[in-house]
Amino acid sequence: MKKFTFGWNVLFTVGLVLMMCFSAWGAGTIKIGVIGPMNFMQGKGHWNGALMAADEINAKGGVQVGKEKIKIELVKSDSNEFLNVTDATNAMERLMTQDKVDFVVGGFRTEAVLAMQDIAMDYKKLFIGCGAAHPELCLRVAKNYDRYKYFFRGTPFNSGFLVRTCFLQMGYVGELLKNTLKIPKVKVALVAEKAIWVDPMIEAAKGVIPKMGMEVVGVWRPSATATDVTSELSAIQKSGANMIFTVFSASVGITFARQAGELKIPAVQVGINVEGQKDGFWEATKGMGNYILTMDTYVHGVEYNDLTKKFMDTYEKRFKETPTYTADTYAAIVYSLVPSIEAVGSLDANKIIAHMENREYVVPSGKIKYYKDAQGKQTHDLAWGPGYLTSLGVQWQDGKLVGVWPPPKWKMDANSPELNYKGIQPYKIPPWMHK
Repeated sequence: MKKFTFGWNVLFTVGLVLMMCFSAWGAGTIKIGVIGPMNFMQGKGHWNGALMAADEINAKGGVQVGKEKIKIELVKSDSNEFLNVTDATNAMERLMTQDKVDFVVGGFRTEAVLAMQDIAMDYKKLFIGCGAAHPELCLRVAKNYDRYKYFFRGTPFNSGFLVRTCFLQMGYVGELLKNTLKIPKVKVALVAEKAIWVDPMIEAAKGVIPKMGMEVVGVWRPSATATDVTSELSAIQKSGANMIFTVFSASVGITFARQAGELKIPAVQVGINVEGQKDGFWEATKGMGNYILTMDTYVHGVEYNDLTKKFMDTYEKRFKETPTYTADTYAAIVYSLVPSIEAVGSLDANKIIAHMENREYVVPSGKIKYYKDAQGKQTHDLAWGPGYLTSLGVQWQDGKLVGVWPPPKWKMDANSPELNYKGIQPYKIPPWMHK
């Protein structure tokens, strides 16, 4: 009798433990940390994209992990990285230790993301960067794969490719200036915020622009949060520049565009102005940002492929604004992370990484493929160029942001495929440039 009672007790205990374990696992969620400067449009883009992705996946029952469907739970984390890198590292640490997330998406400023990357690597958490562009983030993967393999670039492509895209757009606009305004040699002013992600772009620009048949007339580096750039603009005007190559990711983009418009500086602006990608840019510059051209990922009315319109329509209907590129947290979750989880049937980061590294797949902004370096080492950096990711050139034209680059039937070189993105319109030269 004693043996019988003991046996039943053991079975009861084991059964209870199994039930408790099953219940806890069955009721669990996949926790994804969404980290970014949540009081700025870049962070709002991070959150909105992730929210749309989670709701879409959860509405279908969740993520198929083996035989179970598990829902996604998002954890919002304000990095405050524009103002304080320490705040960003603290936010990432909280995601790891208090919130105990399974994965992380987001990050914006390279200075902060480099630090946040190290924390995520310490905890061996898969982190898909959706904002920072410096090559070092992915060079670390090749240099020390065992430590940094948990990091993937989600968006944008790295700053080396960003600047190459800028050069292509500058070349396109430069030819229009030469042919339309009869300028024999276009003079270019380089204006970029003080930030480390910009440094390699400026060095590249100094070397490449003369080879494009244009002349560099000077370099100006205002603060990323400058509220007055009249001294820089006065110097640029005196330099005789016909074109200003801008590289801005922060609020100085509004200041520069507004004051240049007020002064009617006789030079077109081409390059990167992240604030210029925002719907509220027109109001923020009081219309003075008219005719600036900025590289961008999304603009209403332009489609890369069959996924673009659906993503844009859904996002705009829900959030009443055009998605910025940081909203590609949506693509990072829906097209990158979740398909790999479902393919390997596990939340094991190492299994997911091995699957992600070898995929090619279409997202709303193009096609994703991860590069290897010259020695064949994984970099987890994004492929760039026709057939993969190219981004767009968008221009403010009388209160409306329109896509103007690549022009129809554009080819990067004789061997590249021809690009024809639906909805591209002609570039316009500011009327005061015709005087």
